[in-house]
Amino acid sequence: MNVYIVDTTLRDGEQQAGIALNVEEKSKIATLLDYIGVRQIEAGTPAIGGIEVESIKNIVNLGLKSKIATWNRMNINDIQASVECGVDIIHISVPASDLHIQEKLKKNRTWVKEQMKKCIDYARKKGFEIHVGLEDASRADLGFLLELCIIAKQLGASRVRYADTVGVLTTKKAYEDIFYLNHQIDIPLAIHTHNDFGMAVANSLASVRAGVKYVDCTIGGVGERTGNCNLLHLLQAYDMQMKHDRKIKETLKRLGDVQDEIMNIFYNRKLSSSKTFSLA
Repeated sequence: MNVYIVDTTLRDGEQQAGIALNVEEKSKIATLLDYIGVRQIEAGTPAIGGIEVESIKNIVNLGLKSKIATWNRMNINDIQASVECGVDIIHISVPASDLHIQEKLKKNRTWVKEQMKKCIDYARKKGFEIHVGLEDASRADLGFLLELCIIAKQLGASRVRYADTVGVLTTKKAYEDIFYLNHQIDIPLAIHTHNDFGMAVANSLASVRAGVKYVDCTIGGVGERTGNCNLLHLLQAYDMQMKHDRKIKETLKRLGDVQDEIMNIFYNRKLSSSKTFSLA
């Protein structure tokens, strides 16, 4: 079973309170992630502008083996900002739950589908690989998730990400939702989990068992609120399940070589320090 890592340390990880990276630090972390062997690096959000754009362009110019992706809201201005950065992958976040669509955005499902089509079409015509993220998928109607997956595939997206945006997913629901989507449509699926209930790794593993091929992780589990899926913990658990796969062992060794170095960039102290795991 081949499972690939998408590292979002430089995007979602930096949203953790107390973490703010400069251009040089982001480039250093990207180089270390490439050394580990992660398939894809989510380098940031170009729509933020300023140093964020400079950092992303700098990472693109490093010539890494890892594919470089950016995160974008579902609007043309965001996507154009990513186009100008010259990344490999444009990830478009699509609001999927009625809570987000109706309460937060004051829109409806028809509007979501129309905007999604416009954005994917725009990015595709620019020649970029497109991934679609189903925002707040864990609170969304499963039938609507499938509908969005079908639209994404029809318009040329190469991957769809199920995002547990607010961290309420359970292993049972993760398995059931991913299993259903995976058997209804032929498009590679990814999982993005948050650790609000301490379930990020467990939910990611349940999703892998259900057919997910790509797992979002961060170094040390850093991320918004209580963090994201911890790359080290995911690999350790997956290694045990896979009966000590040689490739996983190699990745774990490389991760062990660089994790402290990356965490020191975050906190200017050792991984074992109390601040490393602060939820403040």
